[in-house]
Amino acid sequence: MNKDQVQGKVKDVAGRVERQAGEWTGDKEKQVRGAAKQVEGKVQNAWGDVKDAARKTSDKETDRTNETADVETEKEEEDRSRRKAS
Repeated sequence: MNKDQVQGKVKDVAGRVERQAGEWTGDKEKQVRGAAKQVEGKVQNAWGDVKDAARKTSDKETDRTNETADVETEKEEEDRSRRKAS
């Protein structure tokens, strides 16, 4: 979980509380502010999800690249050993 996901969730919950308080008291302005804060939190949380997915994809790609490099290094070492033995 990254910073955007945490902050987004906090804004979402705070917005829900404010919206609900506005509903209980009949304060339409508070309801609107709370709903807007909820939307802002959901958007920030979604942005955090995108960043997290991109990081995971990048990490997997790095792992694949490292595995490929390891295999190539092993093949080069085998080739050198064969040439020395010949």
